[in-house]
Amino acid sequence: MRHLHSGKVRDLYEAPDGLLLMVASDRISAFDHVLEPGIPDKGAVLTQLSLWWFEQLADVIPNHIAAPGPDARSVLCRPLRMVPVECVARGYLAGGGLADYRRDGAVSGVRLPEGLEDGSRLPEPIFTPSTKAPMGEHDEPISYEQVVEQVGEETAAELRRITLAVYTRGAEIARERGIILADTKIELGWDSDGVLTLGDEVLTPDSSRFWPADGWTPGRAQPSFDKQFVRDWLMSPESGWDKSSGNPPPPLPDKVVEQTRQRYLEAYERITGSSFNR
Repeated sequence: MRHLHSGKVRDLYEAPDGLLLMVASDRISAFDHVLEPGIPDKGAVLTQLSLWWFEQLADVIPNHIAAPGPDARSVLCRPLRMVPVECVARGYLAGGGLADYRRDGAVSGVRLPEGLEDGSRLPEPIFTPSTKAPMGEHDEPISYEQVVEQVGEETAAELRRITLAVYTRGAEIARERGIILADTKIELGWDSDGVLTLGDEVLTPDSSRFWPADGWTPGRAQPSFDKQFVRDWLMSPESGWDKSSGNPPPPLPDKVVEQTRQRYLEAYERITGSSFNR
């Protein structure tokens, strides 16, 4: 197979029959840095959880999966012409959305009520797109009007509709399992027939914020099943890393690696109701 691309987490290869082999590595990234060491089993968890979600979303949006890959971390996919926009839905206020709200009371141009806090539930889920930045650069929030300028009014409306539909279905299923889906990012592209199709990964701890519902308390950072645990350690005095220094982050200690691995496994098992098997 011919190697096409390596991202922060995934490697992409072209198969002789024209399909793409997408392999999820155990690499983990934070603050636009790929960290060392990786998280054991992370790639397999991301791939298997995405496959489970693709099935749950089959009546909402078609996906790019053609066949299972040769191992648990890989899948064979149909090629897509990817949309040049990061499609994000938020049902709760956290992360970059919280920072934007605190600055100007809006997220991606969507005005929100006053008095919201870290972790607040929004009146309704919102579409908060961003740019699709090259590796090593930051995605930047953009307004819906800017999406219209990039892809046209009809496509922009479909991106918003699909993104909110995926979030709504994911949030409903997660809620049944005692988990809050705070926000999620999806990748969409056009297939060979020009149909918007779900690609890459979906509703994983890398692309979403999952919070245990019984621990949700607005006004503070929420416990989570995603890589926020790694971000928190990097920003703690224990890591000794200055994010603004330009220096790469330090290696993750064994305890952070293992605790992060356990969070990924717990997310998979709580959401799917199945034990994780490599």
